Amino acid sequence: MAVTAFDFPGVGSGRVVIIAEVGTSHAGDAGKARALIEAAARSGADVVKFQHVYADEIIHPLTGDVPLPGGRIPLYERFRALETGPDFLGVCKEAAEAAGLAFLCTPFGLRSARELRGLGVQAMKVASPESNHAPLLAELASYGLPTLVSGGVTTLGDLERAMAVLDGCPLALLHCVTAYPAPCEDYNLALLSPLSALLGVPIGVSDHSMDPVLVPALATARGAAVIEKHICLSRSDPGLDDPIALPPEDFEHMARTVRIATAEGAEATERELAARYGAERISATIGDGRKRLAPSERANYERTRRSIHALRRIRAGEAFTEGNLAVLRTEKVLRPGLDPFLLPAVLGRVAIREVPDGEGLEWADLGGPALA
Repeated sequence: MAVTAFDFPGVGSGRVVIIAEVGTSHAGDAGKARALIEAAARSGADVVKFQHVYADEIIHPLTGDVPLPGGRIPLYERFRALETGPDFLGVCKEAAEAAGLAFLCTPFGLRSARELRGLGVQAMKVASPESNHAPLLAELASYGLPTLVSGGVTTLGDLERAMAVLDGCPLALLHCVTAYPAPCEDYNLALLSPLSALLGVPIGVSDHSMDPVLVPALATARGAAVIEKHICLSRSDPGLDDPIALPPEDFEHMARTVRIATAEGAEATERELAARYGAERISATIGDGRKRLAPSERANYERTRRSIHALRRIRAGEAFTEGNLAVLRTEKVLRPGLDPFLLPAVLGRVAIREVPDGEGLEWADLGGPALA
């Protein structure tokens, strides 16, 4: 049986939890962060979510230019510019709670997770590319906090493995398509109820589509307990996700539609959406309920998710250590590496060939254990 509610701390039970994703759109400006929080509160959100960025926890300096909604950018340098530290996020947390919103923030590695824990956050979020970040999942599992896991660019096996690590935490899974923007027709919302029943957790949707209503309302009709969508002050602002985010008036429209869908029920909601969008588009967005990579995200599977990378040039004969390896997103330029869950089996073994700086570690790089 599908699990139909998620009790987010500070929100309460019995309602669809609406999350306004600010991410890094504040650009380190406390005034803009407060404006985004206030916009989220006025627009009907229950939760406002930020991202705790340290570039070195996410990608390698040699990642190069990456295509994003606003154009190609040198992503490592951009992430460096978006580093704020825990004090800034503490201010955001206080402002969110003063506005009547629960605070949520995504860590991307052990440092950011521990700093958020130090701020006294009441819940955690795992972004889609980090769903195979084994060290981060283990760290979050040790906290036992309510944790939301985004399921973009994942297979069913990937989700089962992540959920197994986090088993001691109250969990919710956010079905997601990791494309910016994501086509509504890729959302396969028929998957929500069976995936919730199979994994035994509440299900929601993290929506990257451009339409403010179609996916959130239809997901609500299909049993979503959580709806997450990006918010911005203007789509012309320079934030990484601003081009696909909802301005406040659209976010308010979305939130109001979700509440109406909850009150009216599935049949009436789907009938009204079909009258607005056409039965064919509704059917395409509902999909067939098979869990697989969506067409728009398929090419991102190996490159958006985490793998084991060299932090510097590793010469043949050197041992692999926590000092010369890291679990990073590959992105477009570098070579993908081994799955992060293999890291314990890699550490202490010897390189049998040179591994260039930044490249992913391959099976062919691994020799036997280093001599004591």
